[in-house]
Amino acid sequence: MIDRAEIMRLAGELGLRPDVVEKDYVLGWLLAAIGQDEVLGPAWVFKGGTCLKKCFFETYRFSEDLDFTVTDPAHLDRDFLIERFRGIAASLYDESGIELPEESLRFDIYENSRGKRAGQGRIAYRGPIARGGDLPRVKLDLTADEVLVMPAVTRPVAHPYSDAPEEGFEAHCYAFEEVFGEKVRALGERSRPRDLYDVINLFRNGEFTAAASAIRQVVTEKCAFKAVPFPTLEALNPFHDELVGEWNNMLAHQLPALPPIQSFLDALPEFFNWLAGQSEPVVLVAHPMARNTEVLRGPAGAFGDIGGHRPFIETIRFAAANRLCVGLDYRDEQGRRDTRLIEAYSLRRTQAGDTLLMAARVDSGAARSYRLDRILDARTTQRVFVPRYPVELTPTGPLSIPDTVRGDSRGGGLSAWGRRSSPVVRTRRAPARWLGATGPKYVFRCSVCGKEFERGSFDATLRPHKNRSKMDCYGTVGIYVRTKY
Repeated sequence: MIDRAEIMRLAGELGLRPDVVEKDYVLGWLLAAIGQDEVLGPAWVFKGGTCLKKCFFETYRFSEDLDFTVTDPAHLDRDFLIERFRGIAASLYDESGIELPEESLRFDIYENSRGKRAGQGRIAYRGPIARGGDLPRVKLDLTADEVLVMPAVTRPVAHPYSDAPEEGFEAHCYAFEEVFGEKVRALGERSRPRDLYDVINLFRNGEFTAAASAIRQVVTEKCAFKAVPFPTLEALNPFHDELVGEWNNMLAHQLPALPPIQSFLDALPEFFNWLAGQSEPVVLVAHPMARNTEVLRGPAGAFGDIGGHRPFIETIRFAAANRLCVGLDYRDEQGRRDTRLIEAYSLRRTQAGDTLLMAARVDSGAARSYRLDRILDARTTQRVFVPRYPVELTPTGPLSIPDTVRGDSRGGGLSAWGRRSSPVVRTRRAPARWLGATGPKYVFRCSVCGKEFERGSFDATLRPHKNRSKMDCYGTVGIYVRTKY
C-alpha cells in the first residue's frame, strides 16, 4: 500500500481533497480484486462514470462508486455477496494492505422500478489515510436486467499510483460507445449534474467523431428497453432549475475547480445536433506558432515533472479541457514578472528542447507561446472561452480510445472508431500476483492480537492492521491455523 505522503502530494497537484484521491486509489485495487474473483469476474460487467475514468478516458471528475451489470441474477443474494466479499477482502489485504473490515460489509437486495432484483453494497475500507474512526465507504450498484447492446470488452485499468503491479489491472467492462450511450440515456432520464458534465466533457475532448451513429444506436436500444423517450434538448428544459441548483452540491468535491454550468448547458444544442447526425464538430486551424514543434499529450504524469512544473500543467490542462481561461504569472526574457489572462491550447516541445505552452491572450486574441520554465504560477478562472484553435490539452492522450475489437455477427469487429477489423479472441488471464485468489486459502492468526487472516500463499508475514479493539497492531508473524479450499 502506498503511504499517506503520496496521497497528499497527488491531492495537492490535482487540487482535490485527499480523501477523494484515496478513494480513487482504493477503487482501483477493489476493481482489480473483483475482476480476478473466479465467480464474480466473468459475470460482472463494469460500467458508469467510474468505468469511463478508469478504463477509457482520463476525466477530471473523480467518481465515488462502482457500477456493474450482473449477468447472473443468482448473484443478487445478500448471503452470497457477503461470502464472496469476505474472500475478496482477504485477497485485497494480501495484495495491497487495504483492509475491508468484514463486520462492515453491507449489501441490500431490493426490487427496482421494473420489478426486477437489484442490489447495493457499502464497502468500508482502511486505506493510506483512513486508518480509524468512522471509515469511508465505496458504494456498489448492481443491476441484473440491463440490455447490453455491444459485447463486453476487456480493458486495462488506470492506476496512477506507485504500487501498481508491473502486469497492471484489467476489467471486464462495457464497450466505450455503450458507456457513452448509457450516459446520454441517463442525462435524458434523470438529468443529474454529473451526467451533464460527463456527456459534454466527452463530446468536447474525445477523439471519436465517427462514433456518433454507434452511440445513437446504443441510446435508441437503451431507451427502448427502459421504455423512456430518446433524449432531446427540449426534454431537458424542465430539469434546468434542478441542474443549476445541484451543480455545486454534486460536483464541487469531485473536481479541482467547478466550471460554470452555463458553459455546459450552452454546449447541449451542438451536442444533440451531432448525436442526430445533423452536424459535424468544427475543425479548427492549428495554432500559428506551433510549427516545427512536437505535440506533448497524454494522461496525468505522462510529462514527468518537466522541471518541477507538473502542478502547473495539471491546472492548465484542467482549465483547457473545461474551456476556462487561465491566470498566468510569467517572467519574461528581461526577468520582469507579469500576470496575464490566457486561453490554453497545447503543450509543445521545440527542436531546441524547450517546452512551450501555446495560448492566446484574452484581451487581444493574439496568439502567444510561453516557456514552461518561466511560468511562476497558473490559476483556473471562471471565465469561459470559445476555442480559436484545437484544444490539445485534453484530459486524454492520442491512445485514449484505442481500436478495441468487438465481435459481430459477420465474424469481424467494429473498433471504437467505426472501422472494421479482423476477429480477435482474447482470453482473460489473471495477473501472476492474483493467481492465489482461485486456489486454496491459508488461514494465519496474528501472534500478537489473535486476529485471523486468509492468505493466497503460505506466507506467515502479516501487514500492520487493526485489532479487535480497533487499535493498530504491528504483529509481523502469523500462526498457521488451517487451509480452506
